[in-house]
Amino acid sequence: MELKGKRILVVGAGKSGLAVSRFLAAKGAFAVLADAKIPACSSDELDQLEGAGVVLSLGGYPEVRSKTFDMVVLSPGVPLTEEPARSAMKYGIALTGELELAYLFAAAPIVAITGTNGKTTTTTLIGEIFKKAGRETLVGGNIGLPLVTEVERYGPEAVIVAEVSSFQLETIRCFKPKIAVILNITPDHLDRHGNMAGYIAAKVRIFENQGASDFTVLNYDNPQTAGLGDKTCGRKIFFSARQVIKPGVYVKDGEIVADFDDSPEAICRAAEIGIPGAHNLENALAAVAATKAAGVGNDAIAGVLREFKGVSHRLEFVAEINGVKYINDSKGTNPDASIKALEAYTEPVVLIAGGKNKGSDFGEFAAKVKERVRVLVVLGQSAELIADAARARGFDNMQRASDFEEAVVLAHRAARDGEIVLLSPACASWDMFKSYEERGDLFKKIVSGFKKTAG
Repeated sequence: MELKGKRILVVGAGKSGLAVSRFLAAKGAFAVLADAKIPACSSDELDQLEGAGVVLSLGGYPEVRSKTFDMVVLSPGVPLTEEPARSAMKYGIALTGELELAYLFAAAPIVAITGTNGKTTTTTLIGEIFKKAGRETLVGGNIGLPLVTEVERYGPEAVIVAEVSSFQLETIRCFKPKIAVILNITPDHLDRHGNMAGYIAAKVRIFENQGASDFTVLNYDNPQTAGLGDKTCGRKIFFSARQVIKPGVYVKDGEIVADFDDSPEAICRAAEIGIPGAHNLENALAAVAATKAAGVGNDAIAGVLREFKGVSHRLEFVAEINGVKYINDSKGTNPDASIKALEAYTEPVVLIAGGKNKGSDFGEFAAKVKERVRVLVVLGQSAELIADAARARGFDNMQRASDFEEAVVLAHRAARDGEIVLLSPACASWDMFKSYEERGDLFKKIVSGFKKTAG
């Protein structure tokens, strides 16, 4: 793609928009970075962009009409219903995103991972396996590093491992990963996609351009993904923690088995995996399927599965204080993720939940709370929705916090020796924080204060 001299509007001044603006300026494009709000990024970053020739339009959008721009690059957090996107489509102006832009300049094959839950863990795990196998590896995408910032540094012998979201997939056109992974699909982001059909339609775009030489890795145990095998033109590989499925990766007699060509290979024992929970077994199976499809040897795969201890903000052990374990699962931003977090532990749980609802129903989550939780501390915009759902399931041992710090303090006071204080909000963080990372970091800071006080 020739970008020099092109007039390009970048919509959204977050991490993705800033990276795209820098990339476009370096390519000689005339870039305009616009945001309806005044962005939270530093003035130094904005000064650097202006110094590189990027025009800033902050606090509003410039008019988009025929011939004003050659292209509009939409940041993932900006919906297609936003004015610049609607105008671009109306006037036939190319509308794309950072993921598509990065793909067009990538020389290395891409392993792309999506799903409602487990994306970051599985992306990181796959990246570690490739590194263990001696492969030059870029890990990025929705996981935090915009691919466009690094993609041109990796040649054909390297590999790019990308976490991709439904938001990013909305604006692809040519994006075609060598290996596409869909971990699971459960209700999430319905406020953005309208309904499950819209959400699923966005997710399955990950393999829409694949051909017979590509691979599609699917979860056979998830009803929404099990039936997608007939919709891909790639070579499908299922994974299952519950039954033998060929070609695929499965658990048999306690062993993780990769069986692609009716020649089963034992990788390691399921009990050896270094991260807890049935959902993490599924993540491990997906990682085995993706890396075996890429030709990685069993020793490298097994070694990482045994050594890998997870990612920050996902069932992250923070401390043990007076017999109480504190677990940071701030990345549990929807009910299904938090259900899986609760299922990972057998000890009684004091749960901190609540935040911004993304259109989710809390019924199943409340049923799991009734089963696994001793005390529930609720907070944020969804506090009453969660409390009502819990009461409807016959659970009433709840406390209401006015802010996040109070929620952690209430949970700390309620917890008993041998229990777990679990932050797994089942909601987004945006009513109180900029991100789930900021929420999780504050949890860890508060718990660190408890530890100092305890001696």
